Amino acid sequence: MLTINPKEVSVSVLHGYLQGSIAPRPIAFASTIDKDGNVNLSPFSFFNVFGTNPPTLIFSPNRRVRDGSQKHTLENVLEHDEVVINMVDFAMVEQMSLASCEYEKGINEFVKGGLTEEPSIMVKPPRVKESKAAFECKVKQVIQMSEEGGSPNLVICEIVLAHFSADILDENGKIDQTKTDWVARLGGDWYVRASGDALFEVAKPSIHKGIGVEAIPDFIKNDSSFSGNDLGRLGNIENLPSKDEIDDFILHNPNANFKEMGKEYLTHGKIKEAWMALLSQSRF
Repeated sequence: MLTINPKEVSVSVLHGYLQGSIAPRPIAFASTIDKDGNVNLSPFSFFNVFGTNPPTLIFSPNRRVRDGSQKHTLENVLEHDEVVINMVDFAMVEQMSLASCEYEKGINEFVKGGLTEEPSIMVKPPRVKESKAAFECKVKQVIQMSEEGGSPNLVICEIVLAHFSADILDENGKIDQTKTDWVARLGGDWYVRASGDALFEVAKPSIHKGIGVEAIPDFIKNDSSFSGNDLGRLGNIENLPSKDEIDDFILHNPNANFKEMGKEYLTHGKIKEAWMALLSQSRF
């Protein structure tokens, strides 16, 4: 295990480790205006949602690592306290990357990136028409951590209006994750695409409490063929199957390889069935 003390490495070295490990990070494609109304568009991956009442987004246009200079986005939100945060999907990732170039102040990255300005309704900065989700925001606070290179500038935003493309909604008007194609940042030049086989579901624990890994019998817990994820799934059941249920399971599967059957059930998320198979194994 590599151990790093942030005070003992350069900012640029630490920056690389943080970006490569705290990932993937969603991208805030932020459109802002300066005091004269000039439009700026720039992406930031130090970003996320932090609450829903009030709906709060925070992103950070850090000072540049190499020289500590400020980015135009930060200057703009300090001059005009509004921003639109546009989400980035695969269809626009190259245009987003182009817009990240360090163009001179006053240059409109919508134009450079070939993106379309869509008038906002409650704020002055425009939306990115091509974005499948966009959030008109009021800037509530800017926290500047220092004036050193790499210093965070936390832009705390309240969503005042949200827009979602019909392309990503289901028949009930909810977001269908299988219809989205978001991209997120990793370290260096790397991105990740959240679609297709990369998507998977993990059932959230209910209001009931799972039995926990410590309650799993040792013959399962100490079997190296079961992964940590397997044990986590098995521990996320409120009650174990009853003796009668196990007896009935054995009766209907007299010649089964119960261990392999249990692992197969686990793979398909059938936790109670997995337990019945594995506890049936313990009878033999």
